[in-house]
Amino acid sequence: MKTGQMKIQQMAFMLIAITLFFALVAIFVISFKYSGLKQSAMELEEENAMMLVTKLANSPEFSCGESFGETKINCIDENKVMALKENPAYSEFWKVSNIEIRKIYPKTEEKICDSGNYPNCNIIKMYQKEISGFDASNFVSLCRKESVDGETYDKCELAKMMISYEKK
Repeated sequence: MKTGQMKIQQMAFMLIAITLFFALVAIFVISFKYSGLKQSAMELEEENAMMLVTKLANSPEFSCGESFGETKINCIDENKVMALKENPAYSEFWKVSNIEIRKIYPKTEEKICDSGNYPNCNIIKMYQKEISGFDASNFVSLCRKESVDGETYDKCELAKMMISYEKK
């Protein structure tokens, strides 16, 4: 082999090595730059789920409405929820997989609510589909109308509203 051919081969190998080096550096820079993208997307989905819980709690279908001239925020009317539970037509309305409302205080024995044991229960499961996705929860006031000695009042309890919806 002549020295001229040897120099050309050396130059070709150096060009290939430099190209591979810069390709590896580019791959490293791109992976480093986009490594937080998946985490950011997950955080955004969780934030959207939290906003959805608040939006549901304040929607007209769940909300306590106006009481004493003031609008209550994050207040759920338990009577409305039980009526919606019995009406399966609403299950696709909110585009969620599961909606569960669990009374936290006062603490009682765990009983799933149905038309037979309401209001002496503490877990209302509105919809349940076995779909994995994002879960979110928020604390709400769970209120219902009660009557004592002919006088009607709002009985409110602390509850946790939990929803889940499937990944897109």
